[in-house]
Amino acid sequence: MKKKIGKNLIIAMSLIFFACCTFGTSFAQDVIKLGVAGAHSGDLASYGLPSVKAAELVVNDINAMGGINGKKVVLLIEDDACKPELGSNVATKLLSAGVDIVMGHICSGATKAALAIYKEENIICMSPSATNPPLTQSGDYPNFYRTIASDDAQARLEVDYALDVLKVKKIAVLHDKGDYGKGLAEFAKQFIENSGGKGQVVLYEGVTPGAVDYSAVVQKIKRSKAEAVIFGGYHPEASKIVMQMRKKRMNTYFISDDGVKDDTFIKVAGKYAEGVYATGPMDTSNNPLAIAATEKHQKTYGADPGAFFLNAYAATQALLNAVDKAGSTEYQAVSNALKTEWVETPLGRIKFDDKGDAIGIGFAMYQVKDGVYVEVSK
Repeated sequence: MKKKIGKNLIIAMSLIFFACCTFGTSFAQDVIKLGVAGAHSGDLASYGLPSVKAAELVVNDINAMGGINGKKVVLLIEDDACKPELGSNVATKLLSAGVDIVMGHICSGATKAALAIYKEENIICMSPSATNPPLTQSGDYPNFYRTIASDDAQARLEVDYALDVLKVKKIAVLHDKGDYGKGLAEFAKQFIENSGGKGQVVLYEGVTPGAVDYSAVVQKIKRSKAEAVIFGGYHPEASKIVMQMRKKRMNTYFISDDGVKDDTFIKVAGKYAEGVYATGPMDTSNNPLAIAATEKHQKTYGADPGAFFLNAYAATQALLNAVDKAGSTEYQAVSNALKTEWVETPLGRIKFDDKGDAIGIGFAMYQVKDGVYVEVSK
């Protein structure tokens, strides 16, 4: 009798286990898993957290309308702190969780570290902010897309503005030694040297990220008699360099990139931020979809959106629109849809070229005036 009861119990438990596993598999197949990877902590969290909020808003709207092809979209949010070593860990973690597509990463170094891992598993990754040119131009990452222009376009604008608008000749080019900052600085240096004598690089040097004191490089800038500094990197280093320059009464123009075109730079540098130039995504604030997305953020989170919010909003829309048009999350089908299907976004009507760069996306020049960044030139 005991043997019979034991046998029946084992069969019953096996049936329950089979039913649970079957239900779990069915549920997993009935959702679309969108990874959202980026800096959600640390000094560069102000770049990554707006992307999380953008994804949440887009996904909430889509799910409220029934999802995509009857499937709900779920978010898998992972923090890489903009560090390459964490970027690869996050990619591995997302793959283990069964991610279908990824919106992120934020910084070029972490993005590059993650891309090879995604590539092996045919996972499409789209960044709202990783601008390093080789990510698309090398051909090494056919699974990568972005809703922001690359650093060569950004460096071109910075150099042209320095030479043609500010009318300077002697320029110091600095960078933070990272994939993003150094890559941009190399393009800036190249453009200056090929300017037909209009400009001269009087100093080219990398600085150590996270240092407390940059007085040595500030002194080099002063000795070089540079009329302008072009800096490739992020706001923590830029704010310290600018503050130390201004405290030494140096009126040298300071021109940087979208890694500095963030309100956090202004908050940290305070009054010393005034007059600083930085390139950033073109202002699309008059676009009705941009207005609607911004108002939605304000209503939901009680604050204005941060850096790259609209780029991330557009990236999320583009990815999910491609899944919808493809009718699946299959790699080749989604890739084809990204390159052939236009989608209306806060950045305008976009699709992607064969390299993965968004068509119709560009940069503008901004300057800090009265404590805010104001667009001064496109």
